[in-house]
Amino acid sequence: MSTVKAQPLFGRDPYSIPLDEFDMSQPKLYQTDSAGPFFKRLREEDPINYCKSSLFGPYWSVTKYKDIMAVESAADIFSSDKSITLQDAPDDMPLEMFIAMDAPKHDEQRKVVQPAVMPANLAILEPLIRERICGILDALPVNETFNWVDKVSIELTTQMLATLFDFPFEERAKLTFWSDAVTAIPGPDAIVKTEAEKLAAMGECLQFFSEVWKERAASDKPGNDLISMLSHAEATKNMPTMEFLGNLLLLIIGGNDTTRNSLSGGVVMLNENPDEYQKLRDNPGLIPKMIPEIIRCQTPVVSMRRTATQDTILGGKHIKKGDKVMMWYVSGNRDEEAIENADQFIIDRDKPRQHLSFGFGIHRCMGNRLAEMQLRITWEEVMKRFEKVELVGKPERTFSALIRGFTDVPVQLRPLK
Repeated sequence: MSTVKAQPLFGRDPYSIPLDEFDMSQPKLYQTDSAGPFFKRLREEDPINYCKSSLFGPYWSVTKYKDIMAVESAADIFSSDKSITLQDAPDDMPLEMFIAMDAPKHDEQRKVVQPAVMPANLAILEPLIRERICGILDALPVNETFNWVDKVSIELTTQMLATLFDFPFEERAKLTFWSDAVTAIPGPDAIVKTEAEKLAAMGECLQFFSEVWKERAASDKPGNDLISMLSHAEATKNMPTMEFLGNLLLLIIGGNDTTRNSLSGGVVMLNENPDEYQKLRDNPGLIPKMIPEIIRCQTPVVSMRRTATQDTILGGKHIKKGDKVMMWYVSGNRDEEAIENADQFIIDRDKPRQHLSFGFGIHRCMGNRLAEMQLRITWEEVMKRFEKVELVGKPERTFSALIRGFTDVPVQLRPLK
C-alpha cells in the first residue's frame, strides 16, 4: 500500500490545480460538501482521470454517468473481488462479503437473503413500518430544537434492522454502533479513535452473531430473519468466519446508510429549496416521485471500487490489469449529459429513478425498494402532522469518502395550522 498522499483539495480552486493532482478520495471534500466543483471539472475535461498518488495508492476516477454504467455492466472486466473500497482489506481481517464477490458465488449468496426484501415480504412489513414511524414522529418535541439524525433517521433504520435480523429490540443501538464503527475513519472525532477500536467493534459484532447463528442453525423451523436464511441455505451455511462477518456487516451497513442518510438529506434539501417544499405542501401526492429524487441528490454511497481483470480501454483511456477503478456515483448523479438540470433538486421529475445511487448490474442494491418504502411512509406521515420540519442550524456531515451522510441536522417542527 502506498503511503504517498496527494495535496489536500479542500479550500482550493479546482480550476487552479493540475488534473493529475486530483485525489477525490479525500474525506474532507464530503464532510464540507465541497466535492461538486471538482467533479464538475473532471466531467468536463477528464472524465476518466488517473490519480497517481493517494493514501491507498493510484487509481482511476470514473465520473460520468455513461462510463459508470459501462463499468457496472462489465463485471467480467471490472471485478469486485479484491475490494469495493479504495483500501484493500487488511491482512489481519480479510473480510469477504457477497458485494465484494464476482459471479457465480455472488449470485448464490445474494439469492439467499433476497426474499427478505421481495415485494411479498415488503407488503407484510409496510403496516409495521408505518406503525413505528408514527410512534417516532408522535414522540418528537414541537417547536424545540433536536437532532433529526438521532431522533428520526437513526431510530427508524435501527428498528428496521432489528426486525430484519430478529435482533433483541432493546439492544438495537448496537447495530448502529457496529455500522458506524466499520464505515468510520478512525480519529479523535470519530466513533472509533483507533484502528484497534474499529477491529474490536467488529470482533464484538462477530461474537454476538456467532451465538445467534448457532441457535438459529440448530432450529428445525427456521424463521424469516436474515440469520436464519443464511444459516440454513446451502450456499451460505458453511461460510468461513470472515465471510460470515463480512456478509453480516454488509447487511447491517446496507440496511442502515441509504435510508438513514436520505431521511436526513431530504430535510436539508427541502429547506434549501423552499419552492420545492411548498410544491410538496400543495401536493403531497408528489411524495413517490420525490423519494428517488432525494436519493439521487443525496447519493448516500459516494463511490464503489472495481479492479480491472485485464487490460482494457474505457472512455479512451488505457486501463491496465490490476488497476483500481473508482466509480463516483456522487458525480454520475450530477452529469448534465445524462440527467437534465442535474444539479437541481426537483421533486416532480419525469424520470426520477434515473440515478446511480443504488448502483447497476449484478451489484445493484437489493434493498432499494425497502429504502424507498421507508422514506415514502415517513414523508407521508410527516406531511399529515407538520407544516414544516425547519432546519435551524448548519448540518454537520460525515467524515467519509464512502458514505455521504449527516451526524447532526438541527431542526424544529412546526405544527399544521
